Amino acid sequence: MSIHVPLSSFLAPAVVGTALSMNAASTPDVAAPAPWVSDAGDGTYRNPVLFQDFSDPDGVRVGDEYYLVCSTFSHEPGLMLLQSRDMVNWRLVGHALDRLVPAEFFAEPRRGCGVWAPALRHHAGKFWIFFPDPDHGLYVITAENFAGPWSAPHLIKAGKGLIDPCPLWDDDGRAYMIHGWARSRAGINNLLTLHEIAPDGSRVLDEGRVIIDANTLPGYRTLEGPKLYKRDGWYWVFAPAGGVEEGWQSVFRAKNIWGPYEDRIVLERGKSPVNGPHQGAWIDTPSGEHWFFHFQDRGPFGRIMHLQPMRWRADGWPVMGADADDDGRGEPVLVHAKPATGAPARPILTLPAGDEFDAPTLGLQWQWEGGRRDGWYSLEAVPGCLRLFAQPAANLWVAPHVLTQRVLGPRSVVTTAIASHGAARTGLVVMGRDYTSLELVARDGRMRIVRRTCRDADKGNREETEVAGPIAPGGRALFRVQIAEGEAWSFSFSLDDGATWTALGEPFAALKGIWVGARVGVFALAPGDAVASGHADVEWFRVTAD
Repeated sequence: MSIHVPLSSFLAPAVVGTALSMNAASTPDVAAPAPWVSDAGDGTYRNPVLFQDFSDPDGVRVGDEYYLVCSTFSHEPGLMLLQSRDMVNWRLVGHALDRLVPAEFFAEPRRGCGVWAPALRHHAGKFWIFFPDPDHGLYVITAENFAGPWSAPHLIKAGKGLIDPCPLWDDDGRAYMIHGWARSRAGINNLLTLHEIAPDGSRVLDEGRVIIDANTLPGYRTLEGPKLYKRDGWYWVFAPAGGVEEGWQSVFRAKNIWGPYEDRIVLERGKSPVNGPHQGAWIDTPSGEHWFFHFQDRGPFGRIMHLQPMRWRADGWPVMGADADDDGRGEPVLVHAKPATGAPARPILTLPAGDEFDAPTLGLQWQWEGGRRDGWYSLEAVPGCLRLFAQPAANLWVAPHVLTQRVLGPRSVVTTAIASHGAARTGLVVMGRDYTSLELVARDGRMRIVRRTCRDADKGNREETEVAGPIAPGGRALFRVQIAEGEAWSFSFSLDDGATWTALGEPFAALKGIWVGARVGVFALAPGDAVASGHADVEWFRVTAD
């Protein structure tokens, strides 16, 4: 069979990917302990395969390689690109979207906007990504090489509230695109609309037709994220429903692409601890196995990615995960044999997190909180350091020049060394729907350690509370945040290169962001609304097991 897309245990040392260029080929891997390792090293894996915020995953197999993309919302660069030989060990190889469009819209942080659920396909010798922006419409980009370069975004259909597009090229050469709707922008949702499109992805050819109206289906709510396939003469729509925290995965099928479609729930929580298992990618292997990626909402850790075995029942429907009672509704597995991909044995991999800043470009794990501008940073001013040129901003919530990455679960420690040279504020921040930071703050000609917190930032509050610490001799300090699921996260600093650590402020109950998990990163601010002035040197940024 081929999918018709013409298009705490096991915490052993792993191989952690070296920081990579934002647009360059990968560099050799280096051994380091990792907070989470999915591959057990004995032919099995444990879920999640990625304990990081990889929302709305979609992927394809091309030959014996597997490729994956996910939502990146308002972070830039967008559309992280992942590649694997076994669907368990992944490499981060690039970004498909170097700049968010339109650039002027993203000049300031637009939290919850930007790149929603993408679809990845391979057709006519090219990779294709269809992705939505709920405020602007549906875009298409292509590349001959998965790692890039990718074409500039082409707006195939403009409009507010259009989300989650997915293409299908049929056997007769005609092409189609399915998409969902966001009630927050369009006033409607729980509907899936189909268009015929030009085979080159340049335009839609009709007004579109609702082919699945989940408002007519008992118990359905928030049907979205559709993926369109063809198999054995049937058209298949894989789509999640029920919301990200408590939803399920449904599958619809019809003999005619325009319907009528019948439905079945094929994956749900059941008795498992995995809430809301849904939205992802169906992928097969050369040996004929079938697998399904999906996410699980894990609060401040974001929408982490799981891998479920999938099989086709005698009645022609798929089922995902474990189906002990054979009722056609699977439950997520926590441990399973790895996919039989035929790939040779390779070192266990985890995605890059830490950065020594000794490469010519930033590691691929880094993203800006808004659309970036030239001149925000340098890796050449001081070899082996990230120099952040302080930019003006009233607070961190409105600052696009905060540099962040996903947090790693379920337990990790983030440590960084920062020296301030005339920046008004610089430090380490945890950013979600609110934020807290441990900073070097310029006061009376000296640098003081300060802890700042802003609650309800997503509701418009811009006031920061403060806990003052000691003077930092030489304007340099080490900052640390200890991250643990189910616990408040604690912040501490060191003025003697890590020999002793001092806690500052109360532990912080981190919240997820708007459609994303919490993020951790570094920043340098100039005073209020002043012009850019001063800079900070981030000497290194390390993420280790607890």
